[in-house]
Amino acid sequence: MQKIKKFTLAAVSVSAAFLLAACGSQQSSSSASKDKQVLKLSATAPLDTIDISKATGYGQTGNVFESFYRLGKNGQPAAGLAKSGTVSKDGKNWTFKLRSNAKWSNGEKITAQDFVYSWRRTINPKTASPYAYLFSGIKNADEIIAGKKSPSSLGIKALNQETVLVKLNRPIAYFKVLMAYPLFGPQNEAFIKKTGKKYATSSKYMLYSGPFKITGWKGTNDTWSFVKNNQYWDKQAVKLSKISYQVVKTTNTGYQLYQQGKLDLTPLSSEQVKQLKKNKDFKTYPYSYVAFLAYNFQAKDATVKKALSNKNIRLALSLSLDRKILTSKVFGDGSSVPTGFVASGLAYDPANKEDFAKEQKVANTVDYNEKLAEKYWKTGLNELGLKKLNLTLLASNESTNADALTQYLQSQWTKVLSGINVKVNSIPSKNAHTKASSGDFDIYVSGWGGDFSDPMTFMQILQKGTSYNYGKWNNAEYNRLIKKALTTDANDVNKRWQDLVKAAQVANADQAVSPIYQQTTAYLQNSKVKGIIHNNAGTQWSYKYAYIK
Repeated sequence: MQKIKKFTLAAVSVSAAFLLAACGSQQSSSSASKDKQVLKLSATAPLDTIDISKATGYGQTGNVFESFYRLGKNGQPAAGLAKSGTVSKDGKNWTFKLRSNAKWSNGEKITAQDFVYSWRRTINPKTASPYAYLFSGIKNADEIIAGKKSPSSLGIKALNQETVLVKLNRPIAYFKVLMAYPLFGPQNEAFIKKTGKKYATSSKYMLYSGPFKITGWKGTNDTWSFVKNNQYWDKQAVKLSKISYQVVKTTNTGYQLYQQGKLDLTPLSSEQVKQLKKNKDFKTYPYSYVAFLAYNFQAKDATVKKALSNKNIRLALSLSLDRKILTSKVFGDGSSVPTGFVASGLAYDPANKEDFAKEQKVANTVDYNEKLAEKYWKTGLNELGLKKLNLTLLASNESTNADALTQYLQSQWTKVLSGINVKVNSIPSKNAHTKASSGDFDIYVSGWGGDFSDPMTFMQILQKGTSYNYGKWNNAEYNRLIKKALTTDANDVNKRWQDLVKAAQVANADQAVSPIYQQTTAYLQNSKVKGIIHNNAGTQWSYKYAYIK
């Protein structure tokens, strides 16, 4: 996903760079001539960066950068800069052969060394990449991230101009799909050294490896464009000549622009959904983003720390919530009720094709049960020697459903749990993220969206010591099972799967976090826009094959 990281996000907006709305231009003619092939897109905020080493998501920029693969339909890796990729029998060595016609947007050849340089730059602690953790499992990556080894020791090597060898510490089941993430794409060392501090500060100080290149972006402006990259190896497949972006900060403004033909796809608020559900242009796009309540197990207030460390209190808070009412009535945008903290539709059991989300479910954890909630609440308060409990709910105020969500949580808890007092602290995402990351919260309306289609994209965040485990939950059995999945069972798909299922059940039974909803975003979309690929994890939107009918 996710992300100022994905923890700070909710409802419609998962990140300025991660969930930028896909949309197409309305045309008065059905002509498919080149000058008609323009998509008009909206963004919730300006692009924060175009540096792949420093980005917090690749929702739109995945269309201008490419790695060994790119994400195709159904979350599967599709052809990218590599013409082939092979793995050794023990799963620890990957060899990628680059296409001879893989070029940068300036016409220079993309080489194996460009990948080596890029990976070393990204993982260098001085770069402070928010996604450096995704390199874990590649030889020496963890030690480099910890500052114990040099970036030059990373397990990647250029065997020749067109061959890249990657060495892993252990087999990584999802490695191929991970290699479709733009984070792992190439960067041109000579260009970076030439541009110096100007690198990635505007669209002209960047080289592009994907189907499009950026124009008109100066670092902070509210409009920019993608234009077809005629140096792209598969340029003949690209039908669009241009994608234009403008920042649209409210759904009301987006709707007006859509009505005027200035946008062809615009996200809808829950109120708009209720009014427009029967509109012929109404469309929903699911996403693997699960919003949840993060509890602070190391809260600065001693009473709050003891309370949130009490399993009965956490179960009471979770069981008080009617998630069906929340998703269907309060939101009404197609969002669904989660079974646990791992999203549905993300990954399937290799043995029987069962959704991981179904297998992770633990009864009486995310169900709506007021009587059981009251029982757990009274038991928890008695164990703590308390009659009342004051809690502060930290949340971002920058999504269309933010206020509706916090109001529902506050009112529902007050209704069901006697003696609770909940204060809502609803602030901008960046500020909320800063507070959460420093441990300055009681309960945080948080969340996560998958970076790749494997349960581990969610499960890694609850491991001991990870930077995104803001609440500092720590469970020895969970950590043991995750370690087993990453090591001894890493090359056995069925054993690894069962390790992950058991670990998820441990977390769900303990309510390490309390899932609230899984996001679906509703849009109005022009029916003339065809060929958009949307995935519920990783780089969601691909316009490589998009066109205007």
